[in-house]
Amino acid sequence: MMIPPVPRVRDIERKPEYLRPEQCVPPASRAAPAAMWFIRDGCGIACAVVTWMLVFYADFVVLLVMLVPSRDYVYSTINGTLFNTLAFLALASHCRAMLTDPGAVPKGNATKEFIESLQLKPGQVVYKCPKCCSIKPDRAHHCSVCKRCIRKMDHHCPWVNNCVGENNQKYFVLFTMYIALISLHALIMVGFHFLYCFEEDWTKCSSFSPPTTVILLILLCFEALLFLIFTSVMFGTQVHSICTDETGIEQLKKEERRWAKKTKWMNMKAVFGHPFSIAWLSPFATPDQGKADPYQYVV
Repeated sequence: MMIPPVPRVRDIERKPEYLRPEQCVPPASRAAPAAMWFIRDGCGIACAVVTWMLVFYADFVVLLVMLVPSRDYVYSTINGTLFNTLAFLALASHCRAMLTDPGAVPKGNATKEFIESLQLKPGQVVYKCPKCCSIKPDRAHHCSVCKRCIRKMDHHCPWVNNCVGENNQKYFVLFTMYIALISLHALIMVGFHFLYCFEEDWTKCSSFSPPTTVILLILLCFEALLFLIFTSVMFGTQVHSICTDETGIEQLKKEERRWAKKTKWMNMKAVFGHPFSIAWLSPFATPDQGKADPYQYVV
């Protein structure tokens, strides 16, 4: 005799009356959304502050240890301008990634009125998050740090104190790219500076004492190498995730693909904006992702 399977408790309900909408009360702040998105997480805030401090330290060593004492004004001007431009774009991208709503689903929207407004057809499947009491769109996941469901959530990154999701993935990719570029640039300049100091008098190649100069350069070299490896790997992972249109959580959970497959170029444009332009490299340009329906249900 076959034993009938035991029903598993899931957050997937097939009929609106089983969603228990009476348990979901819209929060008072829903009518007046916050003016700025910011996650109040101690660890994330500390990581974000450390990120800025490390960039400022690199800028300090590059300018005051290597470029200002140099007698080659053309070399100093070109490299100083390039490094500070990349550093500015990296920090701007970090701000946009941290302060942009990554695609949060309205909290507490699993109410009777909202469910009735969806006009669900028989057999349609909707997702309810029991933690934030919201009706989740397809491909949305709950973040325990943000305490919200995030559309196309890739992961929560403490370095930007935010989730990487549908609305801020571009800025996170730019942040990793620009950090990798300034790290590589700093490593190259450190190499050239060491060669210059070995050929010249150490007292003339820096305004600091030789021991202090060596310590500052070694620390910068270690920092740049570490961040170059980390951000390069993260940048490649993000680009691969965008091209395959599969988030990090979906890859980790090996979720079944229920969405339309598009070309790699279409996936890139969906994240960075339509059409392709120099604005793809700008953290100040908000990508035009079109007006997609935030509630897509699977039949």
